[in-house]
Amino acid sequence: MPNPPRMRAAALTATALLLSSLLAGCSDDDSGDEDLTAQELSWKDCPAPSQAQGGEGSPSPLPDGDTWQCATMKAPRDWDEPKGDTIDIELIRAKASGDENRRIGSLIFNFGGPGGSGVTTLPSFGDRYEKLRTRYDLVSFDPRGVGRSEPVRCENDQQLDAYFQQDSSPDDAAERTELLDSTKGFNKACEKNSDGMLPYVATTDAARDMDLMRQVLGDDKLYYFGISYGTELGGVYAHLFPKRVGRAVFDAVVDPTQNTEEATLGQVKGFQLALGNFAADCTSKAGGCPIGDTPQDVEDRIAKLLKDLDSKPIEGVFPRQLTQSAATSGIAQALYSQEFWPYLTQGLEQAYGGDGSTLMLLSDSLNGRNKNGEYSNITAANISINCADSRSRYTPEYVEQQLPEFRSASSLFGDSFAWSLLNCADWPVAGAAEHPDVSAPGSAPILVVGNTGDPATPYEGARRMAEALGKGVGVELTYRGQGHGAYNSKDRCVQAAVNGYLLDGKVPAAGTVCG
Repeated sequence: MPNPPRMRAAALTATALLLSSLLAGCSDDDSGDEDLTAQELSWKDCPAPSQAQGGEGSPSPLPDGDTWQCATMKAPRDWDEPKGDTIDIELIRAKASGDENRRIGSLIFNFGGPGGSGVTTLPSFGDRYEKLRTRYDLVSFDPRGVGRSEPVRCENDQQLDAYFQQDSSPDDAAERTELLDSTKGFNKACEKNSDGMLPYVATTDAARDMDLMRQVLGDDKLYYFGISYGTELGGVYAHLFPKRVGRAVFDAVVDPTQNTEEATLGQVKGFQLALGNFAADCTSKAGGCPIGDTPQDVEDRIAKLLKDLDSKPIEGVFPRQLTQSAATSGIAQALYSQEFWPYLTQGLEQAYGGDGSTLMLLSDSLNGRNKNGEYSNITAANISINCADSRSRYTPEYVEQQLPEFRSASSLFGDSFAWSLLNCADWPVAGAAEHPDVSAPGSAPILVVGNTGDPATPYEGARRMAEALGKGVGVELTYRGQGHGAYNSKDRCVQAAVNGYLLDGKVPAAGTVCG
């Protein structure tokens, strides 16, 4: 799911992905070698997650007591040479719970990032998709470069601690040089430690993996649920294989018309909007708001906290201190869901008293750090995929020129987001395009769900995705709510529309509004 930039380099500097010139045209040819499409998957009980996947415990049983199953699919390392070396793509599934005669097929999920492990994410949300499981096997995967699927690797845990503690909004020439040197050092580590995978982790590669997956799973069409960056992956798939699309839903929609700078500025505005909504909600409560008397007072006190932390960090999670950068990323993490707002209130109240532990735990969650101090590879994968996809390469001088516009959009988030534009500095692989081509003439309808209060994928992106998919393909639905995504908000109207389409093929009227 898109996340604020260098605060987590897994930052969804949200997008600007795409299509290499070789793959720019639509293609409905079957993916890959006949030997690979004929492979049989060996489904077994899932092992405990690897460190790259997040390193927590094995997935809990499903609500009905069934267990999750995992398997490994072979895919070409280089899709330009489909008969060459192969890589492993890790899959997870929950078999359909309903009548076998009513089973539609496999519903494939991608939860975003880019860089998020679908193998660990799907089980954590499994109970929310039980209705869909009545007619589908629920399936997700670690995209190439992620988790157990030939993970790219950059810096070690100790280096990442320093990376995320570093000042992400430099105030002078020395700090700017330090930030740029750190970015270049991280990127060189990616090249050194990723076993030659960096040229092969683009979104077009993942889309072709997904078409191979469709065939190996035995489906004539792709049934798909994409969230956040998963909407862009789905759009790329639809562009490459429009006639292979069955029923697809895009939720928390990435704007496919924007380059990296435009997408990042859009996120600045989105997080600022969410912060304002949080502040208004806190100060509207009958019992009062412990972190401010008015919405502006809440924002002013946060701004003062961040300014103070820039020169004097406070105690965080031992032995680390809460820096300005860590506090900013912790605040951003809490704005992803209205369910997290109470934790943000608690964290800010504690920080004003000198205790930065809650904000630091939120920051760790955003950056993929577990309680043992181990990082998943989400940061490495996010930067690798974004830099492989995006042609944009920015300089410190260019960023400085854009700072006024970013600060105008948000005095709290503007600087950090702007400087994240350096993430691909000296990246060893050329980026594919300024932004994706998701035009999909001939595709079945795709339901595109936008949330008016979404901080990471602003609402306007849904309309632009629907338009870019093409007339008769993109069907827009609006959710008037808060947080990143709509379906998992549990709004009954949204869930009825999505379930009605995926389960029964009922396409909602374009322009439907929920919430």
